[in-house]
Amino acid sequence: MNYTDIAKQLFSLVGPADNILSATHCMTRLRLVLHAKSPEQIEALKKVEGVLGVYDAGEELQIIFGPGRVDRVTEAFLKELEEARASASPASPSSAGGPTAGKVGLSDGAQSVGPSTATALSESSDRPEIGDGKALHAKIRAKNATPVKLLFKRIASIFIPLIPAFIACGLISGTLNVVSKVEPAFTQTAVYQLLAIGGSTVFWGMNLFVGYNAAKEFGGTPILGGILGALLAHPALASVELTDGPLVPGRGGVISVLLVAALAAALEKQLRRIIPEMFSLFLTPLFTFLISGTVAICVLQPLGGFLSDCIGTAATSAIGSGGAVTGFILGGTFLPMVMLGIHQTLTPIHAELLSRYGVTLPLGKPFIGACIGGACGGAVQAQFMVGAATLGISGLPLAAATDQIPVYLLGLITAYIGGFIATWLIGFDDPPEEK
Repeated sequence: MNYTDIAKQLFSLVGPADNILSATHCMTRLRLVLHAKSPEQIEALKKVEGVLGVYDAGEELQIIFGPGRVDRVTEAFLKELEEARASASPASPSSAGGPTAGKVGLSDGAQSVGPSTATALSESSDRPEIGDGKALHAKIRAKNATPVKLLFKRIASIFIPLIPAFIACGLISGTLNVVSKVEPAFTQTAVYQLLAIGGSTVFWGMNLFVGYNAAKEFGGTPILGGILGALLAHPALASVELTDGPLVPGRGGVISVLLVAALAAALEKQLRRIIPEMFSLFLTPLFTFLISGTVAICVLQPLGGFLSDCIGTAATSAIGSGGAVTGFILGGTFLPMVMLGIHQTLTPIHAELLSRYGVTLPLGKPFIGACIGGACGGAVQAQFMVGAATLGISGLPLAAATDQIPVYLLGLITAYIGGFIATWLIGFDDPPEEK
């Protein structure tokens, strides 16, 4: 597969450069925010080699490639975009009479583009002009700027960058889990102990990573969010007693960190408005940390701990009392969540539960069959209370990180067989009128 050619095809369909506000990727999807887009573009994108599907999430256009492939495609696409911007002349659009270039960027900057890319959009009869595209984009943003959608987007943006860390540490922990069962004596060696430390590193640094990303997402200074996350997990908190007893380091997990990071970002914005510029460099971070840290210790950490306890109790009670029924429901609804791109919002819950103990084809019937298979597999996992020591991994690679490997594999095989049988009975190809 020629990723450069794929990137060029994508760019020719979603470009020019000043039509692309941002380009990022997650585990399976190239995520684009565009000034303008059209149904014709989406249909054309579906026909590009390697594309498994295209999902229009309103503000964001998600092009599904699958794990591994999306990294290579995104790398080539960003290179294509950078070359287009570098070859453009900032002063040319106005002199050429073309549309004025907007400020666009990948994640950390912006630059103007010239007529070679700006005029390419107007030459296509089935695409709107950039000016119209900006208005359309603003309308789409307003339509999708609901509190729930914004919350989902922000949570996903906070945790998606952490997925490689979950995978790396999870695979180490999973491998050690298998080795320790085969050769128990190996657990006493220095090599095992060092690898065990490496496998748990992501969870030791979780508060810092989440605090940093959350503060950045909420519009604050990232490092302030990071040190506030570190404050909540500082082991010395255990030696401090307040009215209700000693403090508990890490209480509330990532939920407490999300709360304090959001508070700190909002507070920092207000402080910058009222503190004189000549003192802002010193006083804004100081007051942000002191005030947010105090509120975090006295209010947000206990609140986060309460919410964490509720989540843990609800999850364990649901699986303990519901058993296979609960697993059937959870397993059957996860694929639709993946399709809608909201599955990442479960990551804080996954992370919190861990501290206590995909891509689908763009065909209707196989998707339903896969959901049924997932439901059957989930029923087996929940019935036998299978647990895992990591997240970010699914399918066969997750087996090593589970506490009941044979049962997990049984559930996985059940999912495969159930999905196959369901798809066989329902049918594979959608009838023409459904396509």
